[in-house]
Amino acid sequence: MIFQRTLRRAVTVNGVGLHSGKDIRMVIRPARPGKGIVFLRTDVEGCPEIKANYSNVVSTQLATTLACGKITISTVEHVLAALNALGVDNALIEVGGPEVPILDGSAAGYCEAIFEVGLESQLKSKSFLALRKRVECRLDDKWAIAEPASRFEIHASIKWEHPAIGYQEFRYIDGRTKFAEVAGARTFGFMKDVERMKSMGLARGGSLSNAVVLDDQLVLNPEGLRFQDEFVRHKVLDAIGDFKLSGYSMLGSFRLHRAGHDLHVQLVSEILKDRSNYEIIDTTFTREREFVRPQLSPMARPKLAASY
Repeated sequence: MIFQRTLRRAVTVNGVGLHSGKDIRMVIRPARPGKGIVFLRTDVEGCPEIKANYSNVVSTQLATTLACGKITISTVEHVLAALNALGVDNALIEVGGPEVPILDGSAAGYCEAIFEVGLESQLKSKSFLALRKRVECRLDDKWAIAEPASRFEIHASIKWEHPAIGYQEFRYIDGRTKFAEVAGARTFGFMKDVERMKSMGLARGGSLSNAVVLDDQLVLNPEGLRFQDEFVRHKVLDAIGDFKLSGYSMLGSFRLHRAGHDLHVQLVSEILKDRSNYEIIDTTFTREREFVRPQLSPMARPKLAASY
């Protein structure tokens, strides 16, 4: 049997909201078996729980936003990526504002917080969602394809007409690729877009300390990039988070080209709308070594590389 997992105890994370610019306190708490990942807005009186599920996604513009009624919680993808990659099945995430703290623009801080308190197994078997058919979604020159596989893996590629980006690709294989190789990859944007977003009341908390920012030619961050291909690694990070919205740990091969939150969520929806696309594997009578487990070695914040 493979057991479900949760945090050993609660951990607090403080930071600014990327778009709201507000200081936000977030607490990730242990949750009972079968609870799943659930968000709760503590700044809204009587707020209902908002389950991390694709059916609750109301926006994928600039970030993944969940809602229950009129109450929203945005920028959930990085903390979900950390929870997904580290094998956390159940957690209650209390957020004191309209969005999850952006921290340094990556998932490294969330991983560090989770490692600080540790994980514990729960007395209930874990289930996996295993792909049984090829499913694909396309939008212009962007696409996302899911195919059956015995493990969870993502092969992502991007192409930008920018000298600092160009064509990049990265392959993440659960159990072989250490999550630290993508956890530290930061969100990125272009200065011309940042200025436009701020004029619209967005990106109020954005800065060179929580995003990679580019002008027409160069990376503007004085410390440069953490990885030469940091841009595509961050795309993989976002996908790991968005795929947690299936409600399961997934077994399948995902190929993504220029895909963003919209295609990630659309792909999850397409998979789950047809029961013949997948099967749910209950591990009650499964030996743990038959499944690939995520890398759980201690994670240090990635060292900053020179500018590329």
